[in-house]
Amino acid sequence: MGDINYQTLELAQAARPDTHTRHEIVVVGAGPVGLTLALDLAAKGRRVLILDEDTGLSKGSRAICFAKRTLDIWDRLGVGQRMMDKGVSWNVGKVFFRDQEVWSFNLRPEEGHQRPAFINLQQYYCEGYLYEAVRDHPLIELRSGHKVASLRNAPDSVQLNVQTSQGDYTLEAGWLLACDGSRSSIRRELGQASSGRIFKDRFLIADVRMQADFPAERWFWFDPPFHPNQSVLLHSQPDNVWRIDFQLGWDADPVEAVKPENVLPRIRALLGADTPFELEWVSIYTFACERMEHFRHGRVLFAGDSAHRVSPFGARGANSGVQDADNLAWKLDLVLRAKAPESLLDSYAQEREPAADENLRHSSRSTDFITPKSEISRLFRDAVLILARRHAFARNLVNSGRLSLPSAYLDSTLNTPDQDAFAPHAPAPGTCVADAPIQRQGRDTWWLPQLGPAFTLVEFACEPQSTDPKLTELVEQGLLTRLRIWPAGTSQEQAGIDPVDTQDLLRQRYDATPGSAYLIRPDQHLCARWRTLDGNAVQQALHRACGHPLETAQCLH
Repeated sequence: MGDINYQTLELAQAARPDTHTRHEIVVVGAGPVGLTLALDLAAKGRRVLILDEDTGLSKGSRAICFAKRTLDIWDRLGVGQRMMDKGVSWNVGKVFFRDQEVWSFNLRPEEGHQRPAFINLQQYYCEGYLYEAVRDHPLIELRSGHKVASLRNAPDSVQLNVQTSQGDYTLEAGWLLACDGSRSSIRRELGQASSGRIFKDRFLIADVRMQADFPAERWFWFDPPFHPNQSVLLHSQPDNVWRIDFQLGWDADPVEAVKPENVLPRIRALLGADTPFELEWVSIYTFACERMEHFRHGRVLFAGDSAHRVSPFGARGANSGVQDADNLAWKLDLVLRAKAPESLLDSYAQEREPAADENLRHSSRSTDFITPKSEISRLFRDAVLILARRHAFARNLVNSGRLSLPSAYLDSTLNTPDQDAFAPHAPAPGTCVADAPIQRQGRDTWWLPQLGPAFTLVEFACEPQSTDPKLTELVEQGLLTRLRIWPAGTSQEQAGIDPVDTQDLLRQRYDATPGSAYLIRPDQHLCARWRTLDGNAVQQALHRACGHPLETAQCLH
């Protein structure tokens, strides 16, 4: 398992403070979402207190599929490479019906991206690496074994009562960020609830340690001969551990199903009676697709499973939670720096609530296809699977889990509508921008890491470069970074410190021409683009992206 067994790691309970104190930001919950959010805020210079009622990390694999977008976010926070080094990279998925392969698909069909479509990594490794980054950060304090017992949400702060084994205490939070999971105590304390669908089915998860020659791919079986009338999912994980999900049906006894005498025969039926393996962890789960109605309640904002919950098919749970953190951190930072109005935080809910709805739709449809609720539904599903072997149109109907992609905020009020024409394939305002290989100062590297913590104005080089004083003013205010991209073939002497589009992929992917300009948010979503750079237009777009009223004349002073 490596040098540290994160599943057995016990965190020392933090000492109970003696005095009532105020903290600018309090994050409740030290799972992947809460830890990511704390690291993102600290990277922007904010002090963060994390409260978590547990004194340990995740047990068992749990969330294992982390998408390219999540890896890009973790790269920005300095933990992505460690996840990559340990994780199992994969791009290919295969679907089987009974004993035949139906379809194989590649989730990263084009080259020229630093990260794969997904890595598989047990949640305890993910949490362990994030925890160690948090532990070592001077701006973050983690109090393990501290449970929020009650709260009062006031107009200018949140008052918290916290329980520990050493006694209770109170503290005041300027902002409370609830990342405390699907059973959120913060949500309950506010009298809020999640609504949606509870799916009447049970699945068995088994983490199996073995030597196997299966490729690093996602394999999904419908009605296989080794587990008839049900479905099975197989994933590779680090340390020669394989994750197997067996559909059991709603009538399965959750107590009996996890007993070794019932688990081991299912695994042997899949692997073969003579295949040696070791059962590492087993669990039963049911699932729901539901969310809170509103993610913001005054000074309390919800992220991750506390705000929304989906089935595991499609890997949309942890990945969407990390995107919540990515969306929220820069907005709260701008508000606290008095560079944006508090209403900018409303855009967090306005963007992430539809993103949650999108994930819920995909997750619900996947679950309905995997677990048909009537004989007619089953007949339809089986017919689709049979047709998919030979007919491309049917493959679009096969749904073993529409896998996580970054949400596009196409209708966001923070976007500036296009005034110029761009090709349909280019990232539109609201979408996450594309990566590509570049060269900078003679060194081969990647595009996304060049985007900094502020808004970035990307200019495709033309002569002469704009010297508009409005752009200089925005840069001096610390709100904007300018990056000039030079075309393939540009010498290092001419490009200087600017990046060179060595394979011409940025120009192609962004549909750029000389002089084209793109305004990119701190979370790497595009918010405006132009064919010709104009300082007034950039100032207004930046003003809008920071949530200022459109009728306000001056920007960000």
